[in-house]
Amino acid sequence: MAFKPANNIQDLQYFGEFGGVNPSISDSSTYTFLSAKTMFDTFEGNADGCYLYSRHSSPSNLYLGEALAVMEGTETANVSASGMGAITPVLLQLCGAGDHVVSSRTIYGGTYAFLKNFTPRFNIETSFVDITKLDAVEAAITKNTKVLYCESVSNPLLEVADIKGLASIAKKHHLKLIVDNTFSPLSISPTVLGADIVIHSLTKFINGSSDTVGGVVCGTQDFINDLRNVNDGASMLLGSTMDSLRAASVLKNLRTLHIRMQQHSKNAMFLAKKFEADGLKTVYPGLESHPSHTLFKNMMNEQYGFGGMLTIDVGSIEKANALMELMQNKNLGYLAVSLGFYKTLFSAPGSSTSSEIPEDEQKEMGLSNGLIRFSIGLDADIERTYQMMRTCMESLDILKA
Repeated sequence: MAFKPANNIQDLQYFGEFGGVNPSISDSSTYTFLSAKTMFDTFEGNADGCYLYSRHSSPSNLYLGEALAVMEGTETANVSASGMGAITPVLLQLCGAGDHVVSSRTIYGGTYAFLKNFTPRFNIETSFVDITKLDAVEAAITKNTKVLYCESVSNPLLEVADIKGLASIAKKHHLKLIVDNTFSPLSISPTVLGADIVIHSLTKFINGSSDTVGGVVCGTQDFINDLRNVNDGASMLLGSTMDSLRAASVLKNLRTLHIRMQQHSKNAMFLAKKFEADGLKTVYPGLESHPSHTLFKNMMNEQYGFGGMLTIDVGSIEKANALMELMQNKNLGYLAVSLGFYKTLFSAPGSSTSSEIPEDEQKEMGLSNGLIRFSIGLDADIERTYQMMRTCMESLDILKA
């Protein structure tokens, strides 16, 4: 039977404390116990249904975590105050001094910086590879490797990971496959394809309103328990806890994710086809010209499309900046980082979200100065949007009138 992530979210039904259609928000940092023994048992992790302290967990955070777990098909999940607040504890929970990570070379700049610049302080080393070449991935594995790390659809080059192939390699070498699925919620279900742990920045499509940051780790009950352990759990001890009010807000927005992803994908496909036909160098997994188009198609939950992210290359940073400024002035969107907003967002990743990656390495991976990353919005009239964008490009001689 096909995995239906949106149905799993739909089937979750919570009641508020007074019968509300939304669960009550647990606006408390600490929780009382009827007996000292129950407090002791909770500290030891032996008391189900009891809350200790909101850095550990809270009812609101658990509601959101449960909904995200059913979306990704995992046993449970743990939410955090940011996407990086999900990524960093997972890597530090699984890796210690002397361990090794094999990571995709094209990943979010913050993740890249953490693995390249920060974890070496703890004698954790990382090999960055072309994730689309499974032989290169396997060749990078050493006796000290603990983790394979990738993004379903990479930031910002939109490379697509062969999750089934990577899962096979991870299983063969007894590694944990961690997949950041931020760019493709609902469209791709990494756990179904063999991933051990799935991460999202909730800041992006899942929340969808660019009003908060958040993250989640979806995995087995045992692993999430390890992350929350009061003695040695990385999530518990590093303290990146999501606020209960924010968790309740994200949970409400999650209910419309399936509708939003369909519209993001529909609009992005329309623009990608138009841009490519205009002769622009366009990268979008939904285009047959994308090197991993067939791979994405074989992995995807079809009704949610190929996602809302696309890139074009206009040749230089000067032209990229001029175009983005003009599009913002014409109310076509915002010159801003991040993604998943109802309006289109655009940025030049080389000087923004991927600026942590050295210039020579950006060049090697194909991240050019003229690259513009678009997070396509929920525009009702995408034909009108295209015509306005084309007019902007014509006025800057990016396209001929």
